[in-house]
Amino acid sequence: MITYSSRNDVPEIEKWKLEDIYNSQKDWEADVKAIEKIADVLRSYDGKIHDGGTLLSYLTESEKLSFMFGKVSAYAMLQVDIDTRESSAQSIQDRAKQLGVKISSSTAFFMPFLLSLDESTLKAYLKEEQGLKYFEKNLLEAYRYKAHVLTKEKEELLSQLGEALSSPSHTYSMINNADIKFGTVTNDNGEKVELTRGMYSKLIEDQDRTKRKEAYKAYYQPYVQLKNSIASTLAAAIKNNVTTAKIRKYPSALEKALFSDNVPKEVYENLISTTKENIAPLHRYSEIRKEKLGLKELHQYDLSVPIVQGVEQKIGYETAYSTMLNALKPLGEEYIKILDSFKNARYIDVRETPGKRSGAYNLGVYGVHPYVLLNHHDDLSSLFTLAHEMGHAMHSHFSHKTQPQNTAKYSIFVAEVASTVNEVLLIHYLLNQETDETMRWYLLNHFIDKFKGTLFTQVMFADFELKTHEKAEQGQPLNAQVFSEIYEELFREYNGDAIIFDEEVKYGWARIPHFYRPFYVYKYATGFASAIHLADRILKGDEKTLASYIEFLKSGSSDYPLELLKKTGVDLTSPEPIQNALKQFSDLVEEFSEM
Repeated sequence: MITYSSRNDVPEIEKWKLEDIYNSQKDWEADVKAIEKIADVLRSYDGKIHDGGTLLSYLTESEKLSFMFGKVSAYAMLQVDIDTRESSAQSIQDRAKQLGVKISSSTAFFMPFLLSLDESTLKAYLKEEQGLKYFEKNLLEAYRYKAHVLTKEKEELLSQLGEALSSPSHTYSMINNADIKFGTVTNDNGEKVELTRGMYSKLIEDQDRTKRKEAYKAYYQPYVQLKNSIASTLAAAIKNNVTTAKIRKYPSALEKALFSDNVPKEVYENLISTTKENIAPLHRYSEIRKEKLGLKELHQYDLSVPIVQGVEQKIGYETAYSTMLNALKPLGEEYIKILDSFKNARYIDVRETPGKRSGAYNLGVYGVHPYVLLNHHDDLSSLFTLAHEMGHAMHSHFSHKTQPQNTAKYSIFVAEVASTVNEVLLIHYLLNQETDETMRWYLLNHFIDKFKGTLFTQVMFADFELKTHEKAEQGQPLNAQVFSEIYEELFREYNGDAIIFDEEVKYGWARIPHFYRPFYVYKYATGFASAIHLADRILKGDEKTLASYIEFLKSGSSDYPLELLKKTGVDLTSPEPIQNALKQFSDLVEEFSEM
């Protein structure tokens, strides 16, 4: 594994080219000033929109502002994530957030105004001003929110609280990325060194159980120590969600979170109930893992190590990229050609460096291109992460190139489909290419673990979110003890009795940043189930499914997410896609048990 002590040591080709957004900080500053002026102009429309022409003028200026602010905020975010310790980067991100608050305040009048119009009046505006045709879908969609939009004064007040309401998430991010200090582990020279996330992801898969346990204890040490502080931020975030839902007259925080995607709560509830009804194969897998590893006791630090021993794959970044391209050939020439071009265009920030944001993500910047953050570690897990994030990047590319600005941004609900299709195609490619039986067993084990992490674990997290929000809605207290009790109970329910529960297990909630994005994680599971269906059809050479899938990638938000998926043959309003995915998991576990 290549490690870097400084970002300066990383080759330029493996770093983002932020100049594609702005050539210099001076250009960024110019757009900030321009946005401030446009925001003032938009505010001046308050009370003055009386015909289609004025409405079109407002909407045109608003879209222009949205385009510029997308670049301003993306540039600030990417600067911070390069090094979360850098105060100058934090400063420009703070300015971008304050600018966002000003924009919200300046435009807060618009939605209450729009919903105060009779629908017949709006349709008359649309008829008299042809330019409004571009905005028609968005304008009519606004009426769906009528019951949840407040008065102009209240909307403006709520917008001014935006930064304060996001404070718990920001505080947790600073704790988790900039300030956290993990415990120490013993390196190969017998020296004690501070654990990093990158080291942890390697050590928790080490065949040496002593190393795994040591890394596990060191990793959880700060989360246990900071449990009360982190519980305070999480409780505040949950209460903010609940309070905002009440203010906006939603039946629950869950239904507020699902509303924009037009997803009925039954989809969320059925995901959890269907998974629990089919949990037995996961419990069976825990038993198999314990047996195959030859352990008297199975602990949480034994759940990530490959069961097949003596198999190590070092996969450099160059090899990983070419392997990914070969694996994704079933998606067609156009897809591969575009994806191949991303690598040398510096769309990807590849290496882990001190202070860099952990994990991986894709950020599509409209009018520019996707930016992908990685912390690549030259292993199989990093290869899958690469394929996953480039699925997001291709989704952004296709939607941004095909859709106009107002429908170019796809919903998070469908985002995980594109990324997971790539992962499923990759594992099938690797299994088909591999002739060594031991390596095939290793890959099958990896697929089962990926399946477990992307579906079962995310459903468990979704269950945790639902239970904690329901407690807040019932006025019950939320603190470290409550979170730990709920998390431990769910961990036992989902993982079965084969696992010994160390003290650290119940503090798992403290390390999950996704909990600060309410009711997000369930989309990994629905996305995975959808991807299983689509990848299976594509691998069988179903040209109709392939064509509909590429169209899906180009669709942005041109329709509701469930409807976009139905066009590819996936209907998530029925339990069938979840059941089919869980059946495949059961088959994989059965096949693995016989090897």
